[in-house]
Amino acid sequence: MVNEEAPTRRSDARRNRERILAAATVELTRDADVPLSTIRRCAGVGQATFYRNFPDRDSLVLEIHRHEMRHLADAAPRLLRAWPPDRALRKWLDELARFAMAKAGLAEALRKATCTPCPPGGPAQAPIAEAVELLLRANERAGTVRSGVTAEDFFLVTAGLWQIDPTADDRAARTARLLDLVMDGVRTRPGD
Repeated sequence: MVNEEAPTRRSDARRNRERILAAATVELTRDADVPLSTIRRCAGVGQATFYRNFPDRDSLVLEIHRHEMRHLADAAPRLLRAWPPDRALRKWLDELARFAMAKAGLAEALRKATCTPCPPGGPAQAPIAEAVELLLRANERAGTVRSGVTAEDFFLVTAGLWQIDPTADDRAARTARLLDLVMDGVRTRPGD
């Protein structure tokens, strides 16, 4: 006999995990030392469900980081399917900015979980580097960005995103200005 409830439980388990990750991202961004019980309540899951997914704070923080990195890396091909390369790159930069704002708030929690800094563009960011290369090469083929811009170049010019105060009132406007400057810097010029 086939158990018809198993697929439902698996999808419920996935939804519970996603809710925990979403609540933890919000709460840990506000306070790196937020009690896990607060995160559990915000996610609307029981204690057993929470600890079955994340047995300790470090496992939760590291999974948030991996989850955010996967989301950011997966955005590149999706955006290239939906938009012209230059628009896809700019929209991906918006995703990167959101990631940077969340990471700025999570930096202390991540530092505590790993005891090491995690600079943008470091080895742990290989999927992000691949996403940037995909976007840059698509734009290069379309003639919208300068030839030869590398992912490393890109990380260096976007490093300012990690300096923006995620609690500042003008963060959205400042981020948009910075991203527009990045786009202006990588665009092709007459005679390129």
